[in-house]
Amino acid sequence: MALETALNSQITDAVTQANVKTLGDAPAIAISNLYQMISQSLGLSAQNAVMAQQQSNIIHQASTTQGVNLIYAVDTAAVADATEKVSRADVPSDMVDMLGVLKALTRS
Repeated sequence: MALETALNSQITDAVTQANVKTLGDAPAIAISNLYQMISQSLGLSAQNAVMAQQQSNIIHQASTTQGVNLIYAVDTAAVADATEKVSRADVPSDMVDMLGVLKALTRS
């Protein structure tokens, strides 16, 4: 109990108990704040890892698609036909045929 003062002893007891409760709760509140901060940081780290993995997958898929498009863009039959015609380019009719092949390639 508090020392005798000019104030009512019940008031000083109430104030003392409130102060003691505040001091007693401080460590628990500090630890709970620490736990909340750590859990929020871990949650954000997990979200960042998932986002980075998603972006990486998008980049890998785009580069694979681009590579496949480059492979399919080469028309091997047209290239072989044009190469054969270039090797026999001294005949004028072959030059006309090669021009037709080139026009067909530009249309598709």
